[in-house]
Amino acid sequence: MKLIGTIEDIIFRNEQNNYTVLIVNSNNQRITAVGKFPQISEGLSVELEGQTSVNSKYGEQFSVQEVKILQPSSCLAIERYLSSGIIKGVGPVTAKKIVDKFKTDALAIVELNPMRLAEIKGISKNKAFEIGNAYAECRVMQEAVMFLQSHSISTNLALKIFNIYKENTVNQVKTNPYKLVEDIDGIGFATADAIAQKTGVDPMSEDRIKAGLFHCLKQASDKEGHTYLVKSCLYDNALKLLNFLPQDTPKLEQVLEFMTIEGSVKCFTHHGEDIVVTNRFYYQELYVARKLMLLSQNIFEGQIDFSSHISEYQALNKITLNTDQIQAITTALNHGASVITGGPGTGKTTIVRCILNILEATRKKVLLLAPTGRASKRLSESCGQEAKTIHRALETNPTKDGGSIFHRNESNPLDADVIIIDEMSMVDISLFCSLLKAIRPTARVIMVGDKDQLQSVGAGNVLRDIIESQQIQVSFLNQIYRQDKDSLIIVNAHLINNGKMPTINNSSKDFFYEQNNNPEDCASKIIDMVATRLPNYFKIDSDRIQVLAPMRAGVCGIDNLNKQLQQVLNPHFKGAQIEQEFIKYRVGDKVMQIVNNYELEYYKIGERGERVEGMGVYNGDIGHIIEILPNTYDVTVKFEDGKVCTYPRSELHQLTLAYAITIHKSQGSEFDAVVIPLVSGAPIIITRNLLYTAITRAKKVVVLIGSKQNLSRMIYNNYTAKRFTLLKDYLRDECKKYNP
Repeated sequence: MKLIGTIEDIIFRNEQNNYTVLIVNSNNQRITAVGKFPQISEGLSVELEGQTSVNSKYGEQFSVQEVKILQPSSCLAIERYLSSGIIKGVGPVTAKKIVDKFKTDALAIVELNPMRLAEIKGISKNKAFEIGNAYAECRVMQEAVMFLQSHSISTNLALKIFNIYKENTVNQVKTNPYKLVEDIDGIGFATADAIAQKTGVDPMSEDRIKAGLFHCLKQASDKEGHTYLVKSCLYDNALKLLNFLPQDTPKLEQVLEFMTIEGSVKCFTHHGEDIVVTNRFYYQELYVARKLMLLSQNIFEGQIDFSSHISEYQALNKITLNTDQIQAITTALNHGASVITGGPGTGKTTIVRCILNILEATRKKVLLLAPTGRASKRLSESCGQEAKTIHRALETNPTKDGGSIFHRNESNPLDADVIIIDEMSMVDISLFCSLLKAIRPTARVIMVGDKDQLQSVGAGNVLRDIIESQQIQVSFLNQIYRQDKDSLIIVNAHLINNGKMPTINNSSKDFFYEQNNNPEDCASKIIDMVATRLPNYFKIDSDRIQVLAPMRAGVCGIDNLNKQLQQVLNPHFKGAQIEQEFIKYRVGDKVMQIVNNYELEYYKIGERGERVEGMGVYNGDIGHIIEILPNTYDVTVKFEDGKVCTYPRSELHQLTLAYAITIHKSQGSEFDAVVIPLVSGAPIIITRNLLYTAITRAKKVVVLIGSKQNLSRMIYNNYTAKRFTLLKDYLRDECKKYNP
């Protein structure tokens, strides 16, 4: 059966991208409909095909099987459609003017004779032309998105595909759907393969095999951090993915040879093994090696003696630096590229402060950088000088496919004599390559980080490869300095990092352990610890207490803990609440951005009280919901760095509750107190450096809750997933060019 009407309200969207909407038909009846919509906005006229069903929550519903976007017919529907934001350049005010002037002919005028819009006061001929073009593109987009939706591609992903291929979208997908795997982040082999099967593509086709090989390489980088794969491993993975037999391997070899010829991959022998690397990672790692070696050769003529500066700094700050610290400062100042590495309390921050003091005295321009907003904020606070995220320093510009490009590059380098990068363990090869491209060959680069922290989320093993190559100057800090008499956090962090059990003394002031073998009891204790015990005993606000869990799933996983903590810390009594993708969002909730969004607009209040506007919110940013609009359910979030952003309902999937977060997400952050559940799990996950990373996020208090067996398992499990990377060897090769 058919249902024709206008979308009045978007009620809900679940994780399968099924929307629950309120439809008003021609008889002014309101019907709830649920299904996938190729385009969604209030005021949109639609023709739905489907059938009626009964939902326990919403009652009678119309289950949508197919959607056709219709031209809205009434003046009110046309105005709502034009003002929905779908058509660039047309907001509520302009939409009202157009409808007031042309009535029900408004859309026909916009589509067929847009220059007549210039008859309206405030609309120039140029703007009329732009509106006409935007509307035409919108119509093409609707058709393309509807086609993609018919192949079970979500609305957001369909729009991403359309932004790449534009009017060629349908033709491209029909001709070679496997090209999507290579061109579109978020399209995996399974999606492209399903489309291809519907259109009758031969399972042994070259396009299918190429997409399978490319997908395996991409999965290796996205999931495991590899920048290359051994050829035999690639073939094994591809045979399983393509559902081929071992005797089909020659076909893979043939297609891989073609991929090498066309230039999408490179194949060569590395340490006696045949390997395959995508061009992207090949050139990124090679560029990083060449630029670092170029910088490392950029040494002042003769070693400059900074001893007088260092002595002056010590006297001014009433501190005494030891030989290793003084050597680290001198090395960093006298080399074009250098690394300072050490665990917590070993003096990294003190060294950076001293370096900054000397550089300021010698009138050098310095840029302080960190990978995340939280890490840059920490760096600013500890050094008393502005620090930026790497993305912000490179001046990120969003692209139409949802990615970004950087305004700062080799042609437009950063205006700095010295760049200091903190939390280097978090920096992946792609981001580091982009940063190095924006650094002048005459600049100095000082990389600071803890080599024993978790590896970067993105591909590569940058900090460890640089250190292990032994081609870049490295200062190792091993002695603990920042340690109060009764403090155990730093001591225990180093004990754990060395594979030893921590000192358990619950009369200490900052490190506590609660033995419990029952997961349900552990979860209850965690809730009580965050909501009551720590705030009451240490006078720490609950917002500054962070639960860091190894995993998402399970009783002590972040999904369950977030629901329980929200119910205790921010129960729903009154006011707006919105539920989407099984998450309830409330004013006051602590939330985290979980993807990079380079296009999201924000404002913040500057140091002089001025309003500063910009674009871009990044994966890992934490803030609080400060408003939920009762009519549109748009959600406004204020992040810890002062950014205030408003999320339309369709973008709420980018936010998740952050009362509890994974340890991986905590990298680069610092919290007054951390509570860590000790859980059982796979040995490749429950590792020593995971626990070490969690403990080193705490500023004042650490609480471990769980069984001693799980604690000892983590400490004695020194497993670190090996990453296949080339940077270490490229650095050694480049060094030979300078020192044959």
